[in-house]
Amino acid sequence: MRIIRDANQASVERETALTIGAFDGLHLGHQDLLRRLMRGAQEANRLGGVVTFDPLPRTVLAPDSSFICLTTIEDKLELLQTWGLDLLVIVPFTWEVARTSARDFVRPLRERLRMAELWVGWNFALGRGREGDVPALKKLGQEMGFDVRVIEPVSDGGAVISSTQIRNLLGMGRVREAAEMLGRYYQFSGVVVPGVGRERQVGFPTANLRAVRPGGRRPPFGPRVPARRGETANGVENICTLLASGIYATYATVQDKRYLAVANIGVRPTFKDGEPTVEVHLLGFDGGLVGERIHVQFVERLRDECRFTDVKALRAQIKKDIAKAREILT
Repeated sequence: MRIIRDANQASVERETALTIGAFDGLHLGHQDLLRRLMRGAQEANRLGGVVTFDPLPRTVLAPDSSFICLTTIEDKLELLQTWGLDLLVIVPFTWEVARTSARDFVRPLRERLRMAELWVGWNFALGRGREGDVPALKKLGQEMGFDVRVIEPVSDGGAVISSTQIRNLLGMGRVREAAEMLGRYYQFSGVVVPGVGRERQVGFPTANLRAVRPGGRRPPFGPRVPARRGETANGVENICTLLASGIYATYATVQDKRYLAVANIGVRPTFKDGEPTVEVHLLGFDGGLVGERIHVQFVERLRDECRFTDVKALRAQIKKDIAKAREILT
């Protein structure tokens, strides 16, 4: 897959079929569009590609909102690689891009990337004030010489699959239903940082994560640390906002090895710490994890987070959580 970061300077060897969008989550609706696009491109001997944005438009247009992205640009790159795309165009989204007309946005796609087909969803729109809706794009296509292919929404039998619906499900802790819309388990990536030693009291070692998640609110606590492009520093409060607090049966992958795991998202009420945390206990793991990146896949929510009268009661409940997680994950 060829990655292009400036369509105005790009050139391709033959015509292309492209789609444009944020593709946050790359859920089953997105996957249906990509599948159809690639099939059409191959039948017409064209290159198939995606035009996406980094950061997502909503994080620029409404930076103080509670919106939290489902996927980082790194997540998208990894997922899109599996679709056999020929091209991925990453547009750095700014206010200048937001003010660009639909005509000026698609012109380099037509002239530099030789776009012959534009594949979009039924409610798609781009450009200043969302002026480039489907009828407007079809009119531009007739003028510039490209066809517009419109894909109807994908339903799970009830609700239309959308990133918003997936966020709603995650916010209720319904991770299994969210996975059905995503076509995979919802995944969270974080770097393990030193904890405060609570695991020594409880007897179950945990990996304490500094979350990597774009968008969302400015961290309300803790020191700010440098973030890589497309990431938000100290983003642990983001995952705690996106996912309902509680105990989850999960898979955790570290150093290319996957473990059964139990994750706690919340404020650890038994210890009255107050700050949001993400802690993961890897079953069968023995060793140090500080500094390692862990990928956590959420399979099922086991229970609410709750306060226990003492550490002994907490320890007894954790044993029950581990047994239930093993039953679900194996």
